[in-house]
Amino acid sequence: MSSMFPVKVQGAEVRKRGKTLVGPVDLELQGEGVSIVIGPNGSGKTSLLKMLHGIVRLREGSVTWSCPREEAQHCQGFVFQTPVMLRRTVLENLTYPLRLLKVPRAEARDQAAQWATRIGLGDAAERQATVLSGGERQKLALARALIRQPELLFLDEPCASLDGRAIREIEDILQAVAQDGTRIIMSTHDMGQARRLANEVIFMLHGKVHEFSPAEVFFSKAATPQARAFLNGDIVE
Repeated sequence: MSSMFPVKVQGAEVRKRGKTLVGPVDLELQGEGVSIVIGPNGSGKTSLLKMLHGIVRLREGSVTWSCPREEAQHCQGFVFQTPVMLRRTVLENLTYPLRLLKVPRAEARDQAAQWATRIGLGDAAERQATVLSGGERQKLALARALIRQPELLFLDEPCASLDGRAIREIEDILQAVAQDGTRIIMSTHDMGQARRLANEVIFMLHGKVHEFSPAEVFFSKAATPQARAFLNGDIVE
């Protein structure tokens, strides 16, 4: 188990312009596996990820890691739904985070080339990242986060609007790094993907954690009518 975990969330709440985006949240997460965050649009999935990652200010409560907060944040990565590409080549995008860590240039380029090949962009290593397709950009953003070998990776609906082939390729990468010990916390609207990847499920509703349980329990016997309705594809308000 990672020295970062468990992470304990106690009465945490995020507000913007007087509106509560998420919270209050009470949650404890352990250091292994894949946590999948699901729920209707506007239920607080993205805000929960940002709260845990520490890139939004808490109005109330606390998020406490089992190590100093600065150390915990240094060991995390975050892949957004719409990734920002540096106006550089694929290889330079992958090299950049390693250079920030003072990795020697030759070593950084070697690792970047290995990751470009791993994500299927080896032949595109010298292409400008800004001209890649949506699926290619998402794979590049994922590799750019993983090349730093984070202990914890947040992903905010990384496969939204991608085709089946790109989704499968990204899921293969996620399953491989999870098996290697990377802790993953990921939101998705795709219930098939949630079933394929999740060890545990966080079901969000109205900005709160409505259910939190092992995946096999949630998908076979959700505890609340709202969660069962959501799994049935019904509109949940």
